[in-house]
Amino acid sequence: MKVFNMLLNILWLVFCGLWMAIGYLVAALICFVLIITIPFGIASLRIAGFVLWPFGRTTVDRRDAGAGSFIGNVIWVIFAGWWLALAHLITSIPLFVSIVGIPFGWANLKLIPISLMPLGREVVPSSQGFAQR
Repeated sequence: MKVFNMLLNILWLVFCGLWMAIGYLVAALICFVLIITIPFGIASLRIAGFVLWPFGRTTVDRRDAGAGSFIGNVIWVIFAGWWLALAHLITSIPLFVSIVGIPFGWANLKLIPISLMPLGREVVPSSQGFAQR
């Protein structure tokens, strides 16, 4: 399974992972400009790492996330989240055109919720994520 995940991750990186990660890095740099938005920048960097190498990993809700994460996610959606979600949607369209790209198109669509609400979530190995559900 690890070899299969490695192959999928390499193909993902070539087809869309690198470009999406650059988008998250740009969002992080913009967030690091102001002190109050640094947590958003950190979350954006965390997602950039996940977007670079998503297969074999998943996201789970953090147990200690509360109202602050919800408010932060609302602010995130307004300023950066919807741009990144739109980028995932637009990137998935050409992937669905080719038969080889269909799994990557679905993976791109599955990343939309985390691009909209990154706070209060953490990236874990898939085996650990299934155990927590």
